Amino acid sequence: MHKEILVIDDNPDIRVLVSNILKDQKFEVRTAANYDQALFEINRKLPDLAIIDIKLDKADKDGIDLLKQVTQKDKLTPVIMISGHATVQIAVEAIRLGAYEFIEKPFSKEKILNYVNRALESSKLKKEKDIIENKLFHSFDLIGKSPSIMKVKKIIEKLSFSESRVLINGPTGTGKELVARKIHKNSSRSKEPFIILNAALLKEKTYEKELFGEEFEDGNVSFGALERANRGTLLIDEVSEIPFETQANVLRVLIDQKFKRLNGSKDIYVNIRLISSSSKNLNNLVKHNKFREDLYHRLNVMPLELVPLSSRTEDIPLLIDYFKKKLSEINGVPEPKIDINNDNLYTYDWPGNVRELRNLVERITILSSNESKSNINSIIEDILSPSSSIENNKNLLEKSFTSPLKEARKHFEKEYLITQLKKNHGNISKTADFIGMERSALHRKLKELGIKGIN
Repeated sequence: MHKEILVIDDNPDIRVLVSNILKDQKFEVRTAANYDQALFEINRKLPDLAIIDIKLDKADKDGIDLLKQVTQKDKLTPVIMISGHATVQIAVEAIRLGAYEFIEKPFSKEKILNYVNRALESSKLKKEKDIIENKLFHSFDLIGKSPSIMKVKKIIEKLSFSESRVLINGPTGTGKELVARKIHKNSSRSKEPFIILNAALLKEKTYEKELFGEEFEDGNVSFGALERANRGTLLIDEVSEIPFETQANVLRVLIDQKFKRLNGSKDIYVNIRLISSSSKNLNNLVKHNKFREDLYHRLNVMPLELVPLSSRTEDIPLLIDYFKKKLSEINGVPEPKIDINNDNLYTYDWPGNVRELRNLVERITILSSNESKSNINSIIEDILSPSSSIENNKNLLEKSFTSPLKEARKHFEKEYLITQLKKNHGNISKTADFIGMERSALHRKLKELGIKGIN
């Protein structure tokens, strides 16, 4: 299907000229001769690309306003602005607001076609990237049947009927952003913006600008995360990293539902749902005067805890199966033959948690989709062993070689049984069958070795 281009210009000669150039290249063309016609065409159906003249028939409305209309509907729809008498300031403003390019009249046929083709190609690549990212992140689900994950799922379900603020706590890589997205997706705000402010990535002097936005002497405005999230959801990731002084201003916004941009004098009113996340214990930071207690209580209306992957190893087979299906589909390769009984998957500490497991599956999916299970097991061992597994084995050997035989055997038995229990999700009967022991004998052995129930 041919791409459709909307040409907006109040000069009939320019309108006809540009339309004919585009039609010669097999583009479908719609035109608008004034502001109202243009607005009607934009609202009727967004084109694949819009070419908009700056100056139109209305004194108080111009091409910049139409540019805003297009980008608000779909930021990936490219817009080329044209003008015969625009200032550098207007050109800069157009690009800042999302225009792909700004062209001065008169322009050649080659120039306009060059920009049109480049803009369409850029839009195509961005849309493809968005699709991949959506598959990789936004559409990922909370996978697992462990008690901790089932509890999180139930809380998310209950939160869909609530506007409560949520504080998600958990180590890096446990899926805090994913949980926040699920809460947003299930809420009444799901069609409104979901904005992420990663406090850990900001420089100390830029927090307030990124949160509240800024006004400049020339009249331009930089919108902050609060304003961009209006009517939707704002996730402040690693909220603990916000400087102590800035925390007071965040608290004031939560109380008043309004703020002023930097260098601004006008109150900006916002209606947002705030979700915060942290890999640090905010309660401990409050006790050490590193986080405001009043802000903590405002954020912690609905606490949600995500546990490390090493605490829910029974979910590892489900996660592997899920990730290999998703990632093989995204990368267009067959699913790899991953042995979910590989001991390394259960003895490894997973410091990067679910994100690290996903990365492992992705590497195997891309590099070893046609390999046998035994070869993939070797790859898993090579990837995981250099970290905790080798260190654990080294410590175990050191303990064994410096201990009497009875003590050394006890060390090995304990490590072996813990690994088998994890592989069998803490199921005593299955573990006993696998290792060839009576269930009652295994119970006695676990008690003797001081091994408590493994979930």
